[in-house]
Amino acid sequence: MMPGPREALTGPSSSPEPRGGLGASGLGDDLRQVLRAPRDYGSSQMIRGVLFDFNGVLLDDEPVHFRLFRQVLREQGSDLGEDEYYRDVVALDDVRAFRWALTRDGRRPEEAELGRLIERKAELYREEMARRGFPFFAGAADLVRAVSARGLALGVVSGALRAEIEAALAQEGLEHVVGFIVAAEDVKESKPDSEGYRRGLRLLAEHTADHAERGQALEPSQVVAIEDTREGLQAAREAGLRTIGVAQTLPATELRADLVVQRIADLDLESVLEELGGRPRGVAAAAGPPITRGS
Repeated sequence: MMPGPREALTGPSSSPEPRGGLGASGLGDDLRQVLRAPRDYGSSQMIRGVLFDFNGVLLDDEPVHFRLFRQVLREQGSDLGEDEYYRDVVALDDVRAFRWALTRDGRRPEEAELGRLIERKAELYREEMARRGFPFFAGAADLVRAVSARGLALGVVSGALRAEIEAALAQEGLEHVVGFIVAAEDVKESKPDSEGYRRGLRLLAEHTADHAERGQALEPSQVVAIEDTREGLQAAREAGLRTIGVAQTLPATELRADLVVQRIADLDLESVLEELGGRPRGVAAAAGPPITRGS
C-alpha cells in the first residue's frame, strides 16, 4: 500500500531526505536519480522551452483536492480513501476522477451528474482558496520567473480547471509570465495520454522567446516537462519531451524521468539546463516531425 499523502509530501518514510541541495556548482549526486541511460549528452540540442504541470509541482494543494473529492463523494453516499486517491486518482482530471470513483461503486454516471459534482468541488475549492490563498511550493514562483528571465518559452499543462490555474498565477503575479495554459477543458484525454503535451508543444512553438531562433523548428527533445506523477511523466515521454520528476506527491522511486529531485526548490535552472541541454547519444529524438511555430 502506498504511504499516506502526508508522508509522501513531507515525511522521511516515503523517500530519503536529501543530504544536499542544488547550488551553482551543480545538481548533487545525492539528490539525483538518473533513471534512463545513457547519460552522455551532445552539445547541439539545447533546451528552449519548459512545460510545468501545476498541482503537485507548483501548487501544494493535492491534500486539498483529496479532501474536497472525498467531501463531494460522501455527499453522494460514496467515499474515497487516501491510498486510492494517490494511487488511482491523483493524475486524473475532475471528470475522470469522479467517473472512476462512481464506476468503482457500480454506478454509471451521466455527463450531467459529473458536471454537477465538478461544479460542487470547484465551488468548495474557490471558497477555500479565498480564505487561505493558493499554497505555492517554496521556490516554485521564483523558478517560473527564472525560466522566463532566461528567455525560455514556458507554459502550463495541467488537468486542473483553467479558472483555478489562472487565479493561482494571478496571486503570484505570474499571469503575464506564463505564456499559455493547457487545462482540463482544452483536451479530450487526460494524462497519461499525451494530448495535453502535444497541444502544449504547438503552443510553445508559437511562444518561443528566443527571437534569434525564429523560423527554426522546435523539436520536442528541446523541451523539458516538470511533473510529479507517473502518469504525467508518461504523457511527457510519449510526446518526446525531456522530463524532470519532483517527489512532492509520490516517492522518488516511483518517478521515471531524466532527472528526479525531492522538491521544486531543489532545481537550479542553470544546472538543469547544463544537465539536460543535449540529446542522449544513441537515443533518437522525439517521434514524429519537429514542431514548428504556428503548426
